[in-house]
Amino acid sequence: MGSNLKELARMENISMEFPGVKALDGVSFNVLEGEIHALVGENGAGKSTLIKILMGVYTPSSGTLYINGNKANYHGPADAIAQGLGAVYQDITLAAHLTVGENFFLGHLPTKGCMVDWNRIFKDSQATLDDLKINIDSHTLVRDLTIGQQEMVSIAKIIYQKANVIVFDEPTALLTNEEVEILFNLINDLKSRGFGIIYISHRMEEIFQLCDRVTILKNGVYVDTLNVSDTDEKELVRLMVGRSVQDMYGIQHAQLGDVKLEVRNLTGARFKDISFEVHRGEIFGMFGLIGAGRTEVCRAIFGADKYESGEVLIDGKPVHNKKPIDGINSSIAFLTEDRRKEGLCGQLSVERNVNLASYPLISRKGVINLRQEAERAHKYVKSLAVKTPGIEYSVKNLSGGNQQKVVIGRWMCCNSDIFIFDEPTVGVDVGAKVEIYKLIEDLIAQGKAVILISSYLPEVMGLSDRLMVMYEGKQTGIIERKDFSNADGKLREDVVLGLAAGIKQE
Repeated sequence: MGSNLKELARMENISMEFPGVKALDGVSFNVLEGEIHALVGENGAGKSTLIKILMGVYTPSSGTLYINGNKANYHGPADAIAQGLGAVYQDITLAAHLTVGENFFLGHLPTKGCMVDWNRIFKDSQATLDDLKINIDSHTLVRDLTIGQQEMVSIAKIIYQKANVIVFDEPTALLTNEEVEILFNLINDLKSRGFGIIYISHRMEEIFQLCDRVTILKNGVYVDTLNVSDTDEKELVRLMVGRSVQDMYGIQHAQLGDVKLEVRNLTGARFKDISFEVHRGEIFGMFGLIGAGRTEVCRAIFGADKYESGEVLIDGKPVHNKKPIDGINSSIAFLTEDRRKEGLCGQLSVERNVNLASYPLISRKGVINLRQEAERAHKYVKSLAVKTPGIEYSVKNLSGGNQQKVVIGRWMCCNSDIFIFDEPTVGVDVGAKVEIYKLIEDLIAQGKAVILISSYLPEVMGLSDRLMVMYEGKQTGIIERKDFSNADGKLREDVVLGLAAGIKQE
């Protein structure tokens, strides 16, 4: 970036201490007019703490903030907004039962005389949406919008509040490919208008597609700031995790055993005539575009959804899982894609979440053995290297990677034999991804059968022994690992994408 660009915000020698923890230690960071500045680091690196200080949620233990060249003194988030700062978080913070226009003016409805000025509410909010080329009616209830549309509304609201620095925290985690493209077009438009963008993402490809500069944090310490054009993914990973990751997917594949799971001609509302088998010690990958039906097939196998016809066999014997408890009793573990809403009880402790699916194993006549409950939690927190202050700590406060480990620990408590991982590394940093891959490696080494659903092609091809591709509810092919690459070792991603798009292979 050119040195002649105006500095919109600067954080100088920021330190932040919590009881017993130094979250940030002398970190400096700035964002310039008309740039997209990425902030990267493993979970626990200090990214969220730094942003919360910028947005006035936390007051730093030491250090100085400058906005437009002037020293800033915050007393809360309202002061940050008044200074021209805004943030779009992964968890959308809009009032779902209100209209888009009402959300723009939430907390400060304009009045005309003694009445609410509804005309201004909808007129002004619509003008902002139209200016940003966001095709949403300001009279629409937020609950009737997709997640991607809600994100657009959040951005427009921030623009209306006169922000000139906008933080995007994992903005694509829950978006479809089409919504990601729309978001990127909007971010680039804001850049061209002179806004300063701070972009936080675990997805390396997004950093290189979108950003101008990148700042790396590690363990609360500033590592470096680089022009994106002067670096590559390998260097960023090395700076983030403190070691070189030559091959993230270089796990040890196991010797395949007997067929553990067999699916015959399974048909449901969103999939038709699905057949495959998974062996002990195998990672069976499932790939497809949004709406292909991968998750729906696995939910039916587990018992979370009904299917219309077909058979599911475990160890050669038919099973009829009509409810999730049936799936659990069939020794199936289902790690859902949306771990926050469906995989975890956020208000409960790590201890309770680990034991949640297997209390019958440590209960007698309805009375829980508290000693065993604690022992099991300690066992899996230690063996899975869950970073938590203690087993009594609320699971909602853990990082994404550690939350995922808690879910894995829960199913290991059940002595499950079939593990279904649905998008296991969404919102997880590079270091935690490698740890999750190692856990999958450990599972297949024990003879467990693993189904891996992933929308990230390098991941699902890098880990799987076989790969089933789906398109609009139908399977279009099953590819053996030996056929994943060309003679020169390059992954045949074009073949897989063709199958995922419904293109017949010659």
